[in-house]
Amino acid sequence: MRLKLGRPDLADYAGYFDQPAATAASPLTVTWAGVTTLLIHDGESAVMTDGFFSRPGLLAVGTRALSPSQPRIDGCLARLGVDRLDAVLPVHTHFDHAMDSAVVADRTGATIVGGTSAAQIGRGGGLPDHRLVVVTPGSPLPFGSFDVTLVEGHHCPPDRFPGPITSPVVPPVKAAAYQCGEAWSILIHHRPTDRRLLIVGSAGYVPGALAGQRADVVYLGIGQLGLQPESYFVDYWEEAVRAVGPRRVVLIHWDDFFRPLSAPLRALPYAGDDLDVSMRVLSRLAREDGLPLHLPTLWERADPWSFS
Repeated sequence: MRLKLGRPDLADYAGYFDQPAATAASPLTVTWAGVTTLLIHDGESAVMTDGFFSRPGLLAVGTRALSPSQPRIDGCLARLGVDRLDAVLPVHTHFDHAMDSAVVADRTGATIVGGTSAAQIGRGGGLPDHRLVVVTPGSPLPFGSFDVTLVEGHHCPPDRFPGPITSPVVPPVKAAAYQCGEAWSILIHHRPTDRRLLIVGSAGYVPGALAGQRADVVYLGIGQLGLQPESYFVDYWEEAVRAVGPRRVVLIHWDDFFRPLSAPLRALPYAGDDLDVSMRVLSRLAREDGLPLHLPTLWERADPWSFS
């Protein structure tokens, strides 16, 4: 049991919110919308991980059946300036990642891409089977201007709702209905520019899974990482960062996802994670490798390929 009260102060890390902003000349942009929701857009084609915008409060998650909030979803899509997506890519199927995926796909005409568990969420949301793609791990698939490759991963321990989803998830349902399912690291290759990024949705890994892959930028999920021993950090960094040889690392999945995106972001409380520990260890590892390390700014269109 963790007895540490309170939560980290994001003001202590103000200097890390310096990811390069996009300009009018940027051919490809990434916009973060909390947890591991990322919009990757080139002005014509667009894919999105997760699409989690409802963010129900802790009391609701613990005591009630959950449904996606369509007003929040519509408001966030409008804030992102996106009405069409080629694909929605849940990194795994816990509620804080995939609860809104079917609604986002329905609103944007997208295909849900993932494992069998993500397909069950799509079916529960009323999507037809031709808009549900169950991938072969490690095999790239084209969506618009992108090739998308899902690589097997693991959820960061502990996984409170492990196992696959075996039947359609039809809201309202309890949070436990959103079992983890397949966990993915997602490689995205933008063919016109040959730019590549890796999104690791959860701070877990399969040893050797990313061997032989490469990415210019890694968006690294760190949810629950601050509760792990330092040796786990080192192994995770080796498997998720050093394995693909990036030039920049951006940390995601550190914000309190029980708080709506209309409120100022804050870190998860110490009872569930420890951003202070994560920043201390990861900043050291990044310095050792000579890599810029960033925290993303909500809603900001970034160009993480802008290297000086």
